[in-house]
Amino acid sequence: MGKTTYLTREGYEKLRKDIDALKEQKRELSLMIGEAREQGDLRENAGYQYAKEKQADVMRRISEIAEKLASSQIIEETKIAKDEVRIGATVTMKELASGAEMTYTFVGQEESDPSLGKLSVHSPLGQGFLGHKSGETVDIDLPAGKKKFKILKIER
Repeated sequence: MGKTTYLTREGYEKLRKDIDALKEQKRELSLMIGEAREQGDLRENAGYQYAKEKQADVMRRISEIAEKLASSQIIEETKIAKDEVRIGATVTMKELASGAEMTYTFVGQEESDPSLGKLSVHSPLGQGFLGHKSGETVDIDLPAGKKKFKILKIER
């Protein structure tokens, strides 16, 4: 088994729903393949070829998600230090040069979606903030250069 996948309860449930939807899609593709077989010559049957390729993709994705779920560890918010930046923390920060305030929830790599305000703890910003407390000023090396942030608030 590979590395541990850290997930919030919400992220774990999303993966469970994804795998259920993929299993349903696999069932539908199996029906399509069966119908295509009944049509005769499979070498020139585009519907059969498409369904077989799609089924292989779906089965690969099911396998990937099943492996993540099997190696997952759910982050229990009650067991995490409340006063410092850790996975599962929602942090309001201020970029000191521009004065821009932003709020992000730090999550595992699998749940990362910056457009939804969810940053991976493995990202440069996540790595820079981990372990720091509210009120601290943090210098972080980002791809765009070094930036200075002040941690305004940490929530769970």
